[in-house]
Amino acid sequence: MNRLNNKTALVTGGTSGIGLETAREFLAEGARVAVTGRNPAALEAARKELGDELLIIPSDAGDASGQKKVAETIGKGFGRLDILFLNAGIVEMAPLEAWDEGTFDRSFNTNFKGPFFLIQSLLPLFNNPASIVLMTSINSHLGMPNSSVYGATKGALLTLARTLSGELISRGIRVNAISGGPIATPLYRKLGMGESELKALEGQIPAKRLGRPSEVAEAVVFFASDESAFTVGSELVIDGGMSNL
Repeated sequence: MNRLNNKTALVTGGTSGIGLETAREFLAEGARVAVTGRNPAALEAARKELGDELLIIPSDAGDASGQKKVAETIGKGFGRLDILFLNAGIVEMAPLEAWDEGTFDRSFNTNFKGPFFLIQSLLPLFNNPASIVLMTSINSHLGMPNSSVYGATKGALLTLARTLSGELISRGIRVNAISGGPIATPLYRKLGMGESELKALEGQIPAKRLGRPSEVAEAVVFFASDESAFTVGSELVIDGGMSNL
């Protein structure tokens, strides 16, 4: 507890799943927290669940030009920023022949382009030291059918963690990544998976269960805290052993 006292944090996509749980953990550790999201109802629900001290920022992660407004809101609300958890993203799966330019661009805009320009917009606000954590995926390592575009977006984000860690460390900004496997979030329902499909998915995981959002959130807290002060440009895989198969 209190590992993030007097720190300010921004969680993108902070209204459900991993993002919401991470915002909860940040608050429990003493941080002042802002979250972004597209859905006004979901943003208001997050405020009710986490408390009125939560700074709510309506934002579309795929709107690159809109990231400057997010930075402006952080500047007005917090003044400076200690922690950025880039969690917002979309998962679209389709065979190669089903992709068109519009859906391709939507995935890359949301999962890579928007986050890239948010980091750029926030640069003047980062404290020294500060921590950036990127939520990537084991799909950047696995040759999973129908994941060509999604895996590529997450692979680009993982590469960004490595390159920016070298570029920004002189400014006191550490960049690290978490590559998640199957985590029990609303995502799978949105993808149309039922109970039998979820059970089949669990059977493919060596740990024989889905991960919990709290297991990712606790790892993000470690990267955000001073406990990981010597951890730079790393990737932590949280997937129950799935990528080892």
